Amino acid sequence: MTYTPPINDILFVLTRLIGIKKLAALPGFDSVSDDLTRSILEEAGKLAAGTFAPLNHAGDKQGLKFSNGTVKMPDGFAAAYQEYVDGGWNGLSFGEDIGGQGLPATLAMPVQEMLQTANLSLALCTLLNQGAIELLSVHGTEAQKKLYLPKMVSGAWSGTMNLTEPQAGSDVGAVRCKAVKDGNHYTISGQKIFISYGEHDMAENIVHLVLARLPDAPEGTKGLSLFLVPKFLVNADGTLGARNDAFAISIEHKLGQHASPTCTMAYGDKGHCYAELVASENRGIEAMFVMMNNARIGVGVQGLALCERSMQHAAEFARTRIQSKPLKTNTQKGADKPVTIIAHPDVRRMLMMMKSQTEAARALAYSAAFAIDAEAQERVELLTPIVKAWITDLSNELTSTAVQVFGGMGFVEETGAAQHMRDARVLAIYEGTNGIQANDLVFRKLARDDGKAFNAYVAEMKDIARAIAAENGDDAAAIAASLNASLDHLEKAAAYLLPLAKTDMNAAAFAAVPFLRLFAVTAGGARLAESALIANKELKAPQDFSVDFLESKLITARFYAESILPQTAGLLPVIMAKQHGVMTMPENWF
Repeated sequence: MTYTPPINDILFVLTRLIGIKKLAALPGFDSVSDDLTRSILEEAGKLAAGTFAPLNHAGDKQGLKFSNGTVKMPDGFAAAYQEYVDGGWNGLSFGEDIGGQGLPATLAMPVQEMLQTANLSLALCTLLNQGAIELLSVHGTEAQKKLYLPKMVSGAWSGTMNLTEPQAGSDVGAVRCKAVKDGNHYTISGQKIFISYGEHDMAENIVHLVLARLPDAPEGTKGLSLFLVPKFLVNADGTLGARNDAFAISIEHKLGQHASPTCTMAYGDKGHCYAELVASENRGIEAMFVMMNNARIGVGVQGLALCERSMQHAAEFARTRIQSKPLKTNTQKGADKPVTIIAHPDVRRMLMMMKSQTEAARALAYSAAFAIDAEAQERVELLTPIVKAWITDLSNELTSTAVQVFGGMGFVEETGAAQHMRDARVLAIYEGTNGIQANDLVFRKLARDDGKAFNAYVAEMKDIARAIAAENGDDAAAIAASLNASLDHLEKAAAYLLPLAKTDMNAAAFAAVPFLRLFAVTAGGARLAESALIANKELKAPQDFSVDFLESKLITARFYAESILPQTAGLLPVIMAKQHGVMTMPENWF
């Protein structure tokens, strides 16, 4: 269960695919350099591998203790979190005016990746807090920003997102939690479920961001307001006051993420839960979407993290597990002896499936982070559902593949392979199910501007395809051919779906998931093709990366082109089938 931060691959993406000079040229980021980037990654890697990772399996086994409204975290978690806070890691990408370091999201994302990879249950607390900080930075009053943000940015206080109720899951508009104005503040009453880190013992205070409905508010999402509800009331000088009437009344017993408290929260059960309005009345869903979109990209990074962790785990096992003779006939000495399973083609195939898709996912996620820093909002919005849905789907697939590499040993908990698979399963569900992400891509991001943002992205991928096609060698030719074919499939699918999204919404919704997959697989292939293009040029005069590393980029990109990109040919007819029978079949036939 050891973890080795993939510093080289992260540096390759940051310095070659994105470019540190391009990052430093953005307003406010002129201090960013190659040396600073490497230093941040190496120090964060030490925290992840040395402090967070050793607690991952132990925390999963020990789990949480809930008693009288309090949650006791597994042994070592509070100390590890405090080390994270003391190191200033929580404030990496936030403004210096609120105690942050003012660095770009493009550098904060790999730090988050390493921490999530090391210990997803623990690092989830940091992900939610950062989303809460962003929301308050945009929509909080000046008084709220002054009182709450410095402590939240430091990590001394953590934040939560409170949307879900028993009758209001994906349908956020069905929220019934009530809010009433009470002098210069509000009171909240009701319950919320599935609240990650709603209660824990790692931070001094917890700042809950709660969607609730005021009296006479309109129905649906247009009648929701957003409220700040602190666990402990905060005095004017920033010190903590009395305990607020906001309590966890239970925690869930889950398939995975056993060391992450998922709480049922009760507000106002004792008669008076203090709350402050965030933004304006009945505009809460708009404010909450700041945190939700932040969290969606963050959950995509969680998916990337489990892809990386399970790949490392499977590869290490495959290099040491001796089983069966090699599939070859020769007269070499020792050829008839059993070998480690990494020598077997099918195991190698599985490891390459994991490696190639993990590297494609990383490159795509980091490009979304760069779009955030560049304030390219249309690009961010286009990539958000892809990063969230595709990479979390991959995490479910690749953690399962890792169990397969382990064989029977993967099915027993002692090896730890099963934990990655269990921890991954919810990623495709929370922060908007992946079906919802696909609908968002088709009905909003694709159809909203008649494909303008989509077409701009496709044009960039075509430039990559042309550039790799101009290179010499079989690898470049194979990559270019597969990428061009996938781009053709993607354009045909989009041309079909654009009018369909307005004329036959059921058919478009049916096609949304395979369309997202087609888009994502193609985009991942383009990122790897670009990696291969860069590696091919650098092989002529290697400097920062070894010849082995650069050649692995070529092999990985070609494998993806020949084994993953062909999926798009099968997805296109599924997208264009309409499948009217799916909606006409009587419910009782299922």
